[in-house]
Amino acid sequence: MQVVAKPQDTQTLTPHLTTTTLDVGGMKCAGCVNAVERQLKRNAGVDSAQVNLITQVAVVQYDDNTVQPDELADLLTSRGFPSQVRPPQSQTKEADNLAQRRQKEEREQLWRLLTAAILLLVSGLGHIEHWGGPEIPVLSNIWVHWGLATLALLIPGREILVDGAIGIRYGNPNMNTLVGLGTLSAYLASCVALLFPQLGWECFFDEPVMLFGFIFLGRTLEGRARGRASAALEKLLALRPQVARLVGDTESEEETGIEIPVELVRVGERVRVLPGEKIPVDGEIIAGTTTVNESMVTGEATPVRKEGGESVVAGTMNQSGAVTVQVTHTGQDTALAQIIQAVEEAQTRKAPIQQFADKVAGYFAYGVMGIALLTFGFWYVLGTNIWPETVVQQGTHSPLLLSLKLAIAVLVIACPCALGLATPTAILVGTSIGAERGILIKGGDVLERIGHLKTVVFDKTGTLTQGRPQVTDCFTTHPQCSEEYLIQWAATVESGANHPLATALLEKAQQLELPLLKAQEFQTEAGLGVSAHVDWEGDFQPIQVGNEDWMTQQGVTLPNALNEQITPYLNQGKTVIYVAVNGALQGVIALQDPLRPEARQTVAKLQNWGYTVLLLTGDREDAAQAIAAQLKISHIKAKIRPTEKAQIIQQLQANTPHPIAMVGDGINDAPALAQADVGIALRSGTEIALEAAGIILMTPQGQGQYPLDNLTQAIQLGLATLRKIRQNLFWALGYNAFAIPIAAGLLLPTWGIVLNPATAGGLMALSSVLVVTNSLLLRQREEVTFSHGFSRNMTK
Repeated sequence: MQVVAKPQDTQTLTPHLTTTTLDVGGMKCAGCVNAVERQLKRNAGVDSAQVNLITQVAVVQYDDNTVQPDELADLLTSRGFPSQVRPPQSQTKEADNLAQRRQKEEREQLWRLLTAAILLLVSGLGHIEHWGGPEIPVLSNIWVHWGLATLALLIPGREILVDGAIGIRYGNPNMNTLVGLGTLSAYLASCVALLFPQLGWECFFDEPVMLFGFIFLGRTLEGRARGRASAALEKLLALRPQVARLVGDTESEEETGIEIPVELVRVGERVRVLPGEKIPVDGEIIAGTTTVNESMVTGEATPVRKEGGESVVAGTMNQSGAVTVQVTHTGQDTALAQIIQAVEEAQTRKAPIQQFADKVAGYFAYGVMGIALLTFGFWYVLGTNIWPETVVQQGTHSPLLLSLKLAIAVLVIACPCALGLATPTAILVGTSIGAERGILIKGGDVLERIGHLKTVVFDKTGTLTQGRPQVTDCFTTHPQCSEEYLIQWAATVESGANHPLATALLEKAQQLELPLLKAQEFQTEAGLGVSAHVDWEGDFQPIQVGNEDWMTQQGVTLPNALNEQITPYLNQGKTVIYVAVNGALQGVIALQDPLRPEARQTVAKLQNWGYTVLLLTGDREDAAQAIAAQLKISHIKAKIRPTEKAQIIQQLQANTPHPIAMVGDGINDAPALAQADVGIALRSGTEIALEAAGIILMTPQGQGQYPLDNLTQAIQLGLATLRKIRQNLFWALGYNAFAIPIAAGLLLPTWGIVLNPATAGGLMALSSVLVVTNSLLLRQREEVTFSHGFSRNMTK
């Protein structure tokens, strides 16, 4: 079925969109990327298309009632970009397929390079007499050089010529088009000189041979560098275990289980993991104790001790002990699968600066062909007449041949490839570094916005604080009541509730080894307190636990003198609850959600780097002020509901031209995370708010690991990546702006300097290699930055 062109004016209901991934071959430069996106977006049913030059994929959103992925793949194939729909792979085969495809491409590039190098060597031997060496009769024959040039065009250069011709045919000229025009022009001009010697033209059959040699050398080096840049994703895919040891519910510790493919394991089943094996699924340890290397998730190389009741993540390495794990997540729901998905999406989503570069590159080939035509016309009509000595200086003795050489140099020196590689290579390396360090960055657009941040907004509970209140103080107001009784009564009553304060009281009772009492008739009032009838010395007594308003509702009188005792607690941001038995106040318990250990350092770093830091919380004003005072934050907004947080972020965005970052726990803060220019969520177990946030900090607190440390690293990484993108674009644009005029003969009249096509081709190949290599240097820069500190001004 033929793909239908998208109509110009339609009024239809919004279709249900489906996303597919196409593996696209044949892309060599940003012009190719622009052409593929244009071909896809022109079709009815296609809503959006994102194409990545480095990973060679296209992510397409489409209406499956209008168009099918196979049709889009066939369309691209017919336009010179061999494509296929990426099939749903089993977890064990994705890494192999990626590695095999990269190895195949490397082998093909190496074969072409070797062929071109052999032809270049033979051609060079034919010219050895010009360098003071002996004349080799056969190789010095002009017909031999014609044969070498012909072989160069037919064997290693055939793909370039065919791809360039297809680009011209369908109105999508690319780098291969420019190279093909240049080499064919040099070859045909040499053929004319060979067949009609009376013209006095020189033959330069060695130019196509040298040109292909330099181009394939550059592409081979570039391909290896690109492979290094994308190796991180392959490493992540390789972490996926292939098999799991399935065991029953009553297995002995000696039983190792039955090995089955990991994709067949179901939630709720149990698997046995032996020392030295990868944990195959996300789950909870129900038997055994071990240490686990979780560096692939958290970036922390120190092994973590794991015992019964603790969670483990697929792909991490079990090191010291055999454990039995009950499965909680499998397949695409595991944390590792989410990491891989986030990295793949990040490497496809474009930064705005890349969209600009791709758009420019889409017209680049047309511009270069126009400049080459103008160069030829200028020198043939005017240049050689104004400066006739240039014809003699270059030894061509023909204005036509000199003009043609300069036009060919313009065609082959221009490099849209460097422009196309400038941004995606830097983003590829940056997101890979982040994944290795437990920082999931969802796209190049997120990395770019990080580089322009001026304001960072923090949620309080669970972000700057640990999100787990602890009992800090306790005193009694009745002579016959002890602090132990107070904790025991409060924990018993709160055992019927499910909120952070109840958890803190139960943990305190457990620490003091106080057993819970019998209780009945629980009554809970959200935001106020809890009451229950508790068995005390054989009689069930009504006990109330809650805040001041709850005590008032229950008819409990609070003495005025109590205010002086609880005021210091309130000033410190602590939560105060009261405990009453049978209507009589027995005492007061103070609780506080402690700061994360790294919170002070993180906030101080951001402020030292020049960021404005805000605190946004739904907590009481006094609690917010107490936390802000500890962190030296002057901008505070308290008593804010979750829906109001997003409105505040929106107001901040309206008042500043710079992006706003929101840091939260990814659950209650989801609206604000989605509204912010850069939403940053802390990891909670393996449930990550990928939909709301643009960055996920994977490192869990404990064992010397602190999530907010990753926040400052993510900002450093974003700034460093943006710096590399700017460097690459400066080089790519600057190179073309500098090289093309020189190739067009700018220095010829004054200095007698002209670039022959082979030298121009070598410079073109070198420019692409330099761009990719500069992106790879981001990894070295990142190591120095994270190890020895960071200066925002230096990085920017």
